[in-house]
Amino acid sequence: MAEQRKRRAEPAYVEPKLFEIEVARDLEPQLRQLPYPIWTENKAKLIAKYIFLFELITKHGTYIDGFAGPQQPDRPEMWAAKLVLEIEPQWLRHFYLFEKSKAGCDLLRFLKASQAATRDREVEVFCGDFNRRVDSILSSRRIGEKEATFCLLDQRTFECHWSTVKKLASYKTGKSNKFELFYFLAGWWYRRAVTAVKRDSVLENWWGRNDWPDLRQKKLLTVKDEMVARFKSELGYVSAKAWPILDKSGRDMYFMIHATDYLGAPALMERAYSEAVQPAERAVQQSLFPAQEKF
Repeated sequence: MAEQRKRRAEPAYVEPKLFEIEVARDLEPQLRQLPYPIWTENKAKLIAKYIFLFELITKHGTYIDGFAGPQQPDRPEMWAAKLVLEIEPQWLRHFYLFEKSKAGCDLLRFLKASQAATRDREVEVFCGDFNRRVDSILSSRRIGEKEATFCLLDQRTFECHWSTVKKLASYKTGKSNKFELFYFLAGWWYRRAVTAVKRDSVLENWWGRNDWPDLRQKKLLTVKDEMVARFKSELGYVSAKAWPILDKSGRDMYFMIHATDYLGAPALMERAYSEAVQPAERAVQQSLFPAQEKF
């Protein structure tokens, strides 16, 4: 009876505000085994589905896409930047889209021009190497400390330098949560790609440690596990999980590493992963979360 009274006396759990919660750094939420995989053709839809859930909570935010050009220009339904810009409601306020190729930049400019202009929405296209051009955003400190920020790093293979990931992860200097990241790691073709690299600086910049020569001998799953661990040990993220992206034959095309400081985010990611191949749902917040204050 005493134990029952004690349980009844405990206060009800209140969901914390996203991106403003401080949590113990040794916690990692455990998720159930998902019933089916995400295929590469649904990758962009998965990203957009998660951003939809992201903004339902934040009511605002900044979106950074480091490699924003379409990987298959003839398949606009697989273009993450396009799908994210089309999300309703339009609560994300700032979009910073980076692309190295001229053709990709031209398509991003066309995409920007196709968006209805609004006073409260900024879409900016940066042409050139993301590892260098991102400094124009970070050094200007235009992203506020409390601005909920999501960064997509959908690299093809080894384009994103580890030093760039560190800059993104360390941008917030106060108690606010870090930029939330989706970082793409090459899948079954990793060994072939790493063997084909001719310039040592490519792997050195990508891995960002002195042991980069070992990459040519390491198995993909070993590299994946080490990368996930580094997001927590080196970059200080509370949670880092690798979500497989498969092709139709069942091979791992990518591992999408989701790094976040909010312990509720992996559950949102699980929902997005589970629903990415289902019809789009209406943006009705009440069916997903209890009412929350706007940030």
